[in-house]
Amino acid sequence: MTTLNQFKNFTADLNATALMPVLFMGHGSPMNGIEINEFSSKWIDIAQNIPIPQAVLVVSAHWFTKGTRITAMDMPPTIHDFGGFPQALFDVQYPAPGNPKLAQETLELVKFTSIILDHDWGLDHGAWSVIKHMYPNANIPVLQLSIDYTKNAQYHYDLAKELSALRKKGVLILGSGNMVHNLRMMSWEMINGGGYDWAIEANEKFKNAILSKNHQSLINYQTMGSDVMLGIPTPEHYLPLMYTLGLQNEKEGVTLFNDKAVGGSLTMTSVQVG
Repeated sequence: MTTLNQFKNFTADLNATALMPVLFMGHGSPMNGIEINEFSSKWIDIAQNIPIPQAVLVVSAHWFTKGTRITAMDMPPTIHDFGGFPQALFDVQYPAPGNPKLAQETLELVKFTSIILDHDWGLDHGAWSVIKHMYPNANIPVLQLSIDYTKNAQYHYDLAKELSALRKKGVLILGSGNMVHNLRMMSWEMINGGGYDWAIEANEKFKNAILSKNHQSLINYQTMGSDVMLGIPTPEHYLPLMYTLGLQNEKEGVTLFNDKAVGGSLTMTSVQVG
């Protein structure tokens, strides 16, 4: 796929039922990007059991901006947006191409807000730590969509709905964050598994609402109780979930995977729609 016309021609015959799945990935530690473990193994498995996408659009917790931006360069750089990890993690390069014309088409799809074409960001670890396991050959175009920190969860949910046409064109839309994410309360004693009672309870509330399609309670997460507020001290890791849920249609089911708490105050629980 080298031109937008080729992209459109490839997808012209897809009907309304040929939708790409939508994912929310609990990405956890950057080390998951270079380790083959229970979480990354499932990411590999997912990729092998869904259609090969024409492109991947990632909403990462690690691109928090004023206004909504989309990467629009030919070759997005690999960003190492972390510190204190082994050199092997900083050595990772994920040279997937971008797709500026798809970025422009995405911009044109969205009517209720403006999207800015960005030529400065790239692929942060919320994107590449997951995608490099799913598509190790780096031969599928990857774009990132930023999270506007000035907007509430309803905004992000509504924005996701305007992206739904991309699913018919072979684009895999992937939110990358963690439902429960409170690093200040992390326990090294539970780093390999286990969660505080409040983290488990918050995660159960999230799962029940997801499985029952009670999206409004998830949008209004501030009303879900003190355990949820402990689990979401800041919203950047939670908001990518809004994109996954906003893209779910009424007939689609949902599957949970990697459903585990780690470090006491994080959950890796992930979601597949479709």
